[in-house]
Amino acid sequence: MTYQPQPAPQPLTPENERLWATLTHVSALIGIVVGVGTIGWLGPLIIFLVLKDRSPFVRQHAATTLNFQITMALAAIVAVFLWIVLVGFLITAAIYLITIVFSIIAAIAANRGQAYTYPLSLTLVR
Repeated sequence: MTYQPQPAPQPLTPENERLWATLTHVSALIGIVVGVGTIGWLGPLIIFLVLKDRSPFVRQHAATTLNFQITMALAAIVAVFLWIVLVGFLITAAIYLITIVFSIIAAIAANRGQAYTYPLSLTLVR
């Protein structure tokens, strides 16, 4: 049996780059709604792993989205502990509102072909 090297992945077209970058942010929104705030990171992670080598633009958007979703998940965990002192529900509501608004803004920027960095986000994935 001989080893057949895998061909290099084909780069995405600019239209597909914008589409996948937009879908990165939209998949996070869908994950938040469907998973009741628990799986917003899953879509961006899948897109990051599958397309990171095919487009620097998609990689940047997927990594940014993944970082933001992880940051918001950590904030939600803190908010759960703050429910004990009766302010956690306000913080939880603010986290979901911030996540939805910034994800929509990021999706619009990605669709326009612009880079976007979420505010309030830790840089965990590069």
